[in-house]
Amino acid sequence: MTAAHFTAIGALSDVTLMYFDWQKKDYQPIPVPDQVEVASMIGDVAEAPSGKAALHIHLVIGKCDGTAMAGHLGKALVRPTLEVILTESPVHLRKKKDPQSGLALIHPQA
Repeated sequence: MTAAHFTAIGALSDVTLMYFDWQKKDYQPIPVPDQVEVASMIGDVAEAPSGKAALHIHLVIGKCDGTAMAGHLGKALVRPTLEVILTESPVHLRKKKDPQSGLALIHPQA
């Protein structure tokens, strides 16, 4: 599958959020070793420049004190469950490297 979007709710632990630093053109890790609720997880599946499927996931997590944190999902453990709804797209999504940011971004006509 190379063209889809998804949403998810549930809970995670040992999360690493990633923040894209525009000046460095690199992702900076934000470790969150706690048990957290998934307030919102959204993303897409597209074809990377290599031809393989690429995931792009944004995540908002809630901590036990009610504070929220957000960023790209680097890694996490599902604990105890994550309910994911995946919807295939009728358009073939392909990513192409953007010279300004250095990121692979979706270009449907690529």
